[in-house]
Amino acid sequence: MAREQLNQPAYSWNGFGDRQQLAAALAGQVAARLTSAIAERGTALLAVSGGTTPAKFFAALSLMPIAWDNVTVTLIDERFVPPSSPRSNARLVAANLLQNKAAAARFVPLYHEAASIEQAAGSDSEALSSLPWPLDVAILGMGADGHTASFFPDADNLSALLDPSAERIVLPVHAQSAGEPRLTLTMARIVAAGFLALHIEGEDKRTAFEGAMGPGAAKPIRKVLEAAPIPVEVFWAP
Repeated sequence: MAREQLNQPAYSWNGFGDRQQLAAALAGQVAARLTSAIAERGTALLAVSGGTTPAKFFAALSLMPIAWDNVTVTLIDERFVPPSSPRSNARLVAANLLQNKAAAARFVPLYHEAASIEQAAGSDSEALSSLPWPLDVAILGMGADGHTASFFPDADNLSALLDPSAERIVLPVHAQSAGEPRLTLTMARIVAAGFLALHIEGEDKRTAFEGAMGPGAAKPIRKVLEAAPIPVEVFWAP
């Protein structure tokens, strides 16, 4: 499978001819990482993103012959909406990833009913502390504004979200550009992953990514890539 590779200090670029090729390649790499983690410690921890981009990747990954009953899946971030909402990332994951062979995986959501999103984030941090950290695999997405996870440029607590020494696992996010409030893993938890990938598609996202990595004010995606101790694998298709 021919693919374009451009290597930079903070990331490795993997460009594919179409989105199905990308989905198959990313699913294969993730499956290999999860299988290796299970062989080494008997369990694996995967965090994925929502949105419309990962559907093909989720479908491909769901068919991979992994010991899924030893895999725990959680979310990079989530809107503060119940799983019945069409905007729920948990709903997207259930419909596209937790199918076929992957139906045997354990899923740990970020959303649950609470009096406030701050209370939900605190409960999440306590509940998720029992998971087998660090993440074996984390798959990020990116918005046109350069946000990744729920690290929106206009978030009122952006510095706390991007704190590389943060002890909290989950923090609440309030940002006008986000629409509704969000719950997100902190950057410290994301960049500690054994395999960290950014999955983007379309010429507009490539342009946005190149802009974010260029000169000027550092967008959240650039801050994450620069904080990661190993190069982030960027997967892109037109």
